[in-house]
Formats: sequence, C-alpha cells, structure tokens
Amino acid sequence: MCRLFGLSAGGQAVVATFWLLEAPDSLAVQSRRNPDGYGLGTYDAGTPVVRKRPAAAYEDETFAMEAKRAKSPIFVGHVRYATTGRTALENTHPFGHADLLFAHNGVIEDLSKLETRIGDRMDIVGGDTDSERLFALIVKETEVAQGDVETGIRAAMEWTADNLPLYSLNFVMTTATDLWAF
Repeated sequence: MCRLFGLSAGGQAVVATFWLLEAPDSLAVQSRRNPDGYGLGTYDAGTPVVRKRPAAAYEDETFAMEAKRAKSPIFVGHVRYATTGRTALENTHPFGHADLLFAHNGVIEDLSKLETRIGDRMDIVGGDTDSERLFALIVKETEVAQGDVETGIRAAMEWTADNLPLYSLNFVMTTATDLWAF
C-alpha cells in the first residue's frame, strides 16, 4: 500500500527534511516497500509546486535534493505501490488542480461507474489510476458546493462509500493554507 505524508506548519514556511529523509521510518525508507514512484507537493507564495517521478525515492538523488531544499507552510508527500495504473509519471501522486494537491492510498473499483459520476470533470484526469479519479470527484463535488472543500470531500466520500467496491480510502489533500486527512 502507498504511504502518505502531510504537514501543516500553521502558515510558517518550514523544511520537512527530517520526516522525508532522516526519521527512522521516513518517506524515503518507506519507499523501499513502495518503489513505484514518489511525489512532493508544496506551496510557493500560495502557488502549488509538485515534484514527482515514477522512481523509488530512496534511490533517487532528486528526491533527496528536494527533501532538503523544499520550504513551505504545507507539504503533501506520497510514495507509491502501484495497484491500479502502470508505473508512469502521469500516475504518480500528488495530483493537482487549481490550488488543491491530493495523494491517496487504497483501492477503489468499478472505475467506469466512478467516471460516469465524475462526468465532464474527467477533463482533469491525465492518468489511469483510481486515485486521480477520486480526486476528480472531490473537485467536482467541491465545485458543486461552490468552493466549500469540506462539503465537497464529504459528498464525494459518501457517494464513493455507498456506490463503489473499495479496499481502502485514505488521502491527504491540501490548499496553500489547509490540510485534510481522511
């Protein structure tokens, strides 16, 4: 299963090197069991910045460099164990739209039913994972809720739990000022 990292520093830009590289069970260490890609999402003056590669974080110098250099009030990190979708850049988390960043762990099935529910917001999906489709549903429901992210998350999760077979639903989603963990 994938591993997630979320950090909110209360508006103060910080580095997350300890949790990403140095902790006994850092994201880099966890990537030994989840080698199918890594991603790190941060914010620069409120603008999302995503660095990701379909490679194992523990053996990638770029991950180590970014983990030492990135400074942000909000972080979302992900190391991937591919279950749905091939190992490729477009399937590597986090996914972004507008000021939202999203990383997921779990398995959701019946993607055709999910895609029907997402409808025209499938336009933001670039890969073939269940995770990115779940994110598109949250985006759609947030738009229906006129930008209320919490209402969008609630509506998307309720519909998903009621209508789709799933193994697990865990995610971290952020804006430049807020972090949600489910």
